[in-house]
Amino acid sequence: MEPSINVLGGELQPCSTKPRTGFYRNGCCDTGPEDRGSHTVCVILTDEFLAMSRYLGNDLTTPRPEFGFPGLKAGDQWCLCAARFLQATQEYAAPRVVLEATHRRALDIVPLELLKRHAQGDAG
Repeated sequence: MEPSINVLGGELQPCSTKPRTGFYRNGCCDTGPEDRGSHTVCVILTDEFLAMSRYLGNDLTTPRPEFGFPGLKAGDQWCLCAARFLQATQEYAAPRVVLEATHRRALDIVPLELLKRHAQGDAG
């Protein structure tokens, strides 16, 4: 199997194994035909983003043990749906992005320049 490629053109790096993230729950923002939500953007969650997500009906903070979901908190890294990331930028609630762990398929939805603008370690 070919390695997955990130938005910078290199090999896709892991996003998080604690909590275990990714559409395939392999710790990477890998994607495939089954991943209709394009869980391809590796982000560092913030309280602002988590509040926005809950308001929009996707509560990521409440543990759901029946699904093996621990609940998330600010500072956790998570593979986010590309469209939700784009929406978060429009709502001024976008979390930081880990470019090396963001799958290149995210570029089908989010421009690279926007991902770079929200990259981890950048001033803004």
